[in-house]
Amino acid sequence: MSESKQGVDVIIIGGGVNGLFTALDLSLRGFSVALLERGAVGSGTSDKMHGLLHSGARYAVTDPKAAAECASENEIISKIAPHAVDDTGGLFVAVDKADLEFAERFLKGLDAAGIRHEETDPRETAREEPFLTPEAKLVVRVPDKVVRARELMGSAALAAHDAGALIIQDAEVVGIETGGGEVGAVIVRDALSGDNKRLEARAVVNAAGPWAPRVAAMAGIQVDVMATMGVMVVYDKLLSNAVLNRMRVPSDGDIILPYGGRSVAGTTALIVEDPDSVEISEEDVELITREAAALVPAIAKARPVRAYASVRPLIKMEGVDGREATRDFAIVRHARPRNLITIIGGKFTTGRLVGERAGNEAAAILGSDKPSRTAEHLLPGDPYERARDLEPYLRSAVTSLRGSMDEEHGRTAAYTALLGAISRESRRRLGWS
Repeated sequence: MSESKQGVDVIIIGGGVNGLFTALDLSLRGFSVALLERGAVGSGTSDKMHGLLHSGARYAVTDPKAAAECASENEIISKIAPHAVDDTGGLFVAVDKADLEFAERFLKGLDAAGIRHEETDPRETAREEPFLTPEAKLVVRVPDKVVRARELMGSAALAAHDAGALIIQDAEVVGIETGGGEVGAVIVRDALSGDNKRLEARAVVNAAGPWAPRVAAMAGIQVDVMATMGVMVVYDKLLSNAVLNRMRVPSDGDIILPYGGRSVAGTTALIVEDPDSVEISEEDVELITREAAALVPAIAKARPVRAYASVRPLIKMEGVDGREATRDFAIVRHARPRNLITIIGGKFTTGRLVGERAGNEAAAILGSDKPSRTAEHLLPGDPYERARDLEPYLRSAVTSLRGSMDEEHGRTAAYTALLGAISRESRRRLGWS
């Protein structure tokens, strides 16, 4: 087994939304960056989210700091990546007495977090949402939106690559070399060649999500994460035009989203030991369907097309379960190794903000005070135009989807092909191919 050596300013371990925006942030600040993803970009937790670009309303009562962050980032993501966002709007619906009792706290929480909202007559809402339960007693409109995760992550990866970052898929970190109180290099197993590669760095960001404890252990330190599985169910019918939320403390099966002509309902919050070993049970699907039917009774007769699950890397707190745990995030700059940073927690909606904060810490390690620029940096929004740079056999296949009945679905294929291309180019720049 051969081994190659190279070096960059910053290595980012993990190609989910947090890692991608950290790579973009640091590249825009002028640092050399290599992002290492053991599989495909976004294939861990990030592309298994439910599709909600949070307004913050869901956490306005239980997690006000996370709510305010979501409210701000919702607007920023909508501005820098409008191609990846559908402005569906969101409705919080009270269907019983307990929901109505929660409403006062909910409205006060929205005010405190600065989240725009409007009370709406349920009879008027029924004209917009014909499948909404006739039991609706109070409806509050909020700026929830739907985000296409792969499009946003593909755009962020392309933007980071344009700024100079190396984005490498199928590159699993299997070891970390430390000495003198610092990380000196990481050892990477290249799935394409089967070889181990050695990559040096002045700083390392552990953005491995629920796998962060494994990465930290390679550096001889302990990181605690509450790995929590959330199950989503996709149904064969489109049963809402807006994002529908139950007006209550966040619980199981109380969100329904319109996505790609179908409905997605979720979610659950089960603590798991191993993020690589999760199982979805029939009971999970039945629970989500039963709870979602309180908002949309017709969902009980819809056919579940599939179920999928993400594993959230929540901040671990004593005496708190997966549902009660904060959806905020923490950026940990370790004392030893002093050039290692770990990201814990966060939501897909706040991925850009996480990247900015992680970028601040990495820049400080590298002795730079250059500010973050990602809040104003427009992400590339036309993968078909970029696909013109692909190799001919891919270019013709991808670009042929533009203007076809499958143009929208083809955007995901275009981003996938482009990510493969920039990964191959990144390998060549490192001399890995």
